[in-house]
Amino acid sequence: MRLHSAVLAQRAARWLSLSFAAALAAVLVLAPTAQTANAQQKDIVDTAVGAGQFTTLVKAVQAAGLVDTLKSPGPFTVFAPTDAAFAKLPAGALDQLIANPAQLKAVLTYHVVPGKVVASQVTNGLSANSVQGAPLMFQVAGGSVKVNNSATVVQADVMASNGVIHVIDTVLMPPAAQGAGAGAGTMPAQLPRTGEADVVDTTPMALAGLALLLFGGAAMLWRPMLARSRRD
Repeated sequence: MRLHSAVLAQRAARWLSLSFAAALAAVLVLAPTAQTANAQQKDIVDTAVGAGQFTTLVKAVQAAGLVDTLKSPGPFTVFAPTDAAFAKLPAGALDQLIANPAQLKAVLTYHVVPGKVVASQVTNGLSANSVQGAPLMFQVAGGSVKVNNSATVVQADVMASNGVIHVIDTVLMPPAAQGAGAGAGTMPAQLPRTGEADVVDTTPMALAGLALLLFGGAAMLWRPMLARSRRD
């Protein structure tokens, strides 16, 4: 009887050891994976810098003092002109904008829409107010998306941690009346959320649940074995 009880105790101890190892493995493997996934997604500014085709846009954003804003939580939707798009501007136009920070800010904020708007939400005839104040109009035909009937979206849904970038081939210019208005080009430090659900990392809760499940099962197995051992 004593030998039988000892065998049962050894089995229970081994099961507890395996349960603890499994729970520990889940903590060591799953948690870093979730942290790595979050760390890999950059904000809008860093995403633009890393892309390599927005050198002029990044310089303009820096000159307008919008870097900190576009690195804030947002979310923002940015219609980002490529370097080639800026090269299509009339000679001297970019230098003139750089020399006039207020006008530059008006042009840049005309490329930004509050909230996160992905390609699947864009329909023909859709209108969205820009941060600058004037609306952007969208035309969808034959699988192509245009903004204000001038700029074509050449790459959509470049995701960032604080919004999304849509790459366009032409620089958008706000209406002259809007651009000259009081307060044009102003951008709040943080824009209000647009009703999107907050993303919550449930990994810690899942790991805790796994640990409770494993150790709960061990306790259920151990109690009858212990009771039987005492009777024997």
